Amino acid sequence: MKDGYIKAAAITPKVRVADTTFNTEQICREIEGRAKSGVKLLVFPELCITGYSCGDLFLQDALLAGAKKGLKSIVKCTKGVDALVFVGLPFSYRGKLYNVAAAACGGELLGLVPKTHLPNYNEFYELRHFTKGMAETVYVEFDGESVPMGSNLLFSCDTVEGLIVAAEICEDLWAPNPPSIRHALAGATVIVNLSASDALTGKDAYRRELACGQSARLLCGYVYAGAGAGESTQDAVFAGHSLIAENGALLAEFGPFEEGAAVTELDIKKLLEERRRNSVFEPNGPGADYDEAEFSLKPEKTKLTRFIDPAPFVPGRKGERDARCEEILLIQEMGLCGRLRHTGATCAVVGISGGLDSTLALLVTARAFDRLGLDRKGICAVTMPGFGTTGRTYDNAVGMIKSLGARFLEIPIRDAVSLHLKDIGHDASALDVTYENAQARERTQILMDVANREGGLVIGTGDMSELALGWATYNGDHMSMYGVNASVPKTLVRHLVRHCADGCGDAELKDVLHDVLDTPVSPELLPPKDGKISQKTEDLVGPYELHDFFLYYMLRFGFSPKKVWRLAKIAFAGAYEDAVILKWLKNYYRRFFSQQFKRSCLPDGPKVGTVALSPRGDLRMPSDASARIWLDELEKLP
Repeated sequence: MKDGYIKAAAITPKVRVADTTFNTEQICREIEGRAKSGVKLLVFPELCITGYSCGDLFLQDALLAGAKKGLKSIVKCTKGVDALVFVGLPFSYRGKLYNVAAAACGGELLGLVPKTHLPNYNEFYELRHFTKGMAETVYVEFDGESVPMGSNLLFSCDTVEGLIVAAEICEDLWAPNPPSIRHALAGATVIVNLSASDALTGKDAYRRELACGQSARLLCGYVYAGAGAGESTQDAVFAGHSLIAENGALLAEFGPFEEGAAVTELDIKKLLEERRRNSVFEPNGPGADYDEAEFSLKPEKTKLTRFIDPAPFVPGRKGERDARCEEILLIQEMGLCGRLRHTGATCAVVGISGGLDSTLALLVTARAFDRLGLDRKGICAVTMPGFGTTGRTYDNAVGMIKSLGARFLEIPIRDAVSLHLKDIGHDASALDVTYENAQARERTQILMDVANREGGLVIGTGDMSELALGWATYNGDHMSMYGVNASVPKTLVRHLVRHCADGCGDAELKDVLHDVLDTPVSPELLPPKDGKISQKTEDLVGPYELHDFFLYYMLRFGFSPKKVWRLAKIAFAGAYEDAVILKWLKNYYRRFFSQQFKRSCLPDGPKVGTVALSPRGDLRMPSDASARIWLDELEKLP
């Protein structure tokens, strides 16, 4: 449970209809086995002690007594395990029968949650046997103890911050106003659903969408356990579909038509962070309408088995990745179209280096001009060879410009920069930051002046990863009139260019784009060695795939440095040594804080994802904020 993780399981046990003895044994076996593997939250299906499909046998005293006896055994079983357990059974109270979820932990029955919405249509006829659950809490006698029973019950863990669990049952999720809505607003961070949804064509996809959608809407974890193949097949078949979702993402799924469990870890701290930053999530608090039952779990480190994506900005599946790339390109394109329309500009000035970022900016600009019906000759693509320019990048820049039909303009900067260095009394043989930045500022000056002459806009090329690290020359490549790549991380820039290359009908342009993709990332500000790039960005600031990972989890979820490091070690296991990850993580935090002054005055640019650095739309961070507590935490890591 370290860092807010708790392992949960949605379990479909073996069931024999109306055999409460057998079913209880199976449930207890699952509880003991799963708890040994570190599961802290176990959810079983609706009416699992008896089986859901008992029909009129629910009106038999023998079955109800067997269910109660089974629950006693299950509660007793939880005494020796460290887990919160939910099981389903029929429960009689004051002459009425209720379909309930029973919560047990540490050998104690914490409470009973009755089903709110009882389906009585098509193959379902629950009103024949059951009564709708009461919202107000009543107290029932169970095994000599007084136990709360009601729809508005929360189960709060006193040893894990933010772990508050609430239950709903099957049809409750399908209803227009699911109980889980009020549960979440009352503080529940995890919703469990004990279900007996039968199998129909296409229903598993709909069920999955419901659970994932509810977890997204309520910013919660959602654990759904479905009844399985042991149920009666007289008029329906049950698939045993179980799944676990977190804030819209499907983390684990089992079935349909299998016996077993969906098991994964829920990140409670991440859910709390999501709720903190979401201003329209307005919790009511438990108040008078809710009662809380406390339970305890042993604080311990949860071994993570959930997938940690090393490229969180980039979809893993090709089809999804292609769709994402096209969507991002469209956002960039439409943003630029809007700016060109507003200003009345029919010219765009783009500095082309032959690198990834300027390539993407040029491709986006060409798309915008096509959409607006403008001649691509209105794109003034400027290449500005300097001290570090290599033949490879120069040739790629020229080939790309000509293939796209843009207007080619070459303005070498060596003489102008040499004169400038002489004017300010700088030794041209000192290859320091002054030497490098003078080139970047000279290029920006040229682009701005050309744009003034042509009545156009300078299109920025820098990406979000560079902005996060401050890897830009202040008032040099840091500045433009519209930055189309400003919220695109470097790992995604590469895929966007590849997407354009793969869909390109021009063989010559395609070859150029593929060579750009194979070229090392470099500002090319230092003289080449043997005609090859001597200055590789990732050797200086670290691998961009690491920095994009750090950036995502730091800004998207507010994770602490030690949690980011923990996740990075899992995500990049086998790719980087732990010490290397830690080295670049420290560098990332140092640079992120020290370079905020560059981000505080960024040009406009389109936001394409949930993480962005605009000082107006997303990151309102003081330029003078201290990184001390973040760096102190990192220094304590092994």
